[in-house]
Amino acid sequence: MRIAGMGHFVPQRIVLSTDLDKQFGFARGHLERLSGVLSRHVCQDDDDQITLAVAAARLAMQKAAVGPGEIDLVIGACGVPYQPLPTTAPLVMHRLGIPEGNAAAFDVNASCLSFLTAVDLAAGRIAVGQSRVALVFSAEIASRALPWKEQPDVAALFGDGAAAVVLTVAAERDSTIRASVMRTYPSAYEACEIGAGGTRFDFQRQPAEFAAHAVFRMDGKELFRITRRHFPSFVDELLAAAGWSPADVDLVVPHQASPLALKHMIEQTGMSVARVVNIAARFGNQIAASIPTALDIAWAEGRITKGMRLLLLGTSAGVSFGGMAIEV
Repeated sequence: MRIAGMGHFVPQRIVLSTDLDKQFGFARGHLERLSGVLSRHVCQDDDDQITLAVAAARLAMQKAAVGPGEIDLVIGACGVPYQPLPTTAPLVMHRLGIPEGNAAAFDVNASCLSFLTAVDLAAGRIAVGQSRVALVFSAEIASRALPWKEQPDVAALFGDGAAAVVLTVAAERDSTIRASVMRTYPSAYEACEIGAGGTRFDFQRQPAEFAAHAVFRMDGKELFRITRRHFPSFVDELLAAAGWSPADVDLVVPHQASPLALKHMIEQTGMSVARVVNIAARFGNQIAASIPTALDIAWAEGRITKGMRLLLLGTSAGVSFGGMAIEV
C-alpha cells in the first residue's frame, strides 16, 4: 500500500475556550484549565458533514494526482455518520463525481478508530487485488449533541473537521503497513456513548428516553482506568508485531483525545514529547478525523520524510485500543 495523497479541511470559524467561558457564564480561563483545549474549529449552522468530507477528499485527490474516474473504493470512516441509513460514503462518492458503478462505497465505524480500521481494510483489498485506488475519509461535526449543561469539561474537548487519504498499489520498497492491531475491552462499553439514533430507543414510543440519550456522555475516570491498565502492554504488542523497538519509531501520530490524555500516553509509552504529534490544544478532539488530520499536518510541516517509521495510535468508545505501524 502507498499513501498517494492526504488532505484535511476545517471550518473557518474558530471558537476560543474564553469565548465559551463567556457564553456559558464561566470565569475566564475555566474551560481551558479543565480541558486543556485553547481553541477549536466549529461549523456554522448551515455547514454539513458531507461538505467537510468532500473538501478533504478533493485535497487528497489533488495531491495524489487522481481523478474521480480512477477511484474504485470509497470508505467512510466517521465516528458519527451523516444519518443512520443509508451510509455516508455513497453520498460523498456522488458529490465527488465518481461515476456510478465505478466504485464500491460503504462505511466502517469503530468510533475514534474508524480511520485506522478503514485504512487497514482498504490496504487488505489492495493487497489481494480487489482495489487499485482507494479513498478513505473521516468527517466529524463533533460540536453537536454535546453535554454543555451536565459535563462542560467534556463538551469543551471537541472540534469539527475532516481528513482523507488516497491509497494505491505500492511499488517495490515503497511505503507499507508493518503491523495493525486492535484490542477491545467491552466492560467499559457505556463509558462513552450516544445512546439514541439506532434501535435502542424508539422515537415514537420512548420520546423522553430518546431525547435524554441523544447527547454525548463520557465517564472519563472509567476510560482512564481501562487505558492505564491495558494501553502500555497494547503498545508493546503492536511494536512486537512490527518487529520494532520504541527507539525505532521516528514519529507517533496519536488520536487527539485531549491534551491530558496525550500527556498520559507519552508517560505510559515512554515516547519523547518531540516524537509525538500534538495538535489537541488547537483543534480539540475531532473524533475519527483526529488521527488523519494530525498526520496530514505533520506531513505538511515537514516532520515526515521518506523512509520514516510511524506509529499511529488511538483509543475509542467501546472501549478499543488501535494502532498501526507504517513505513512511509
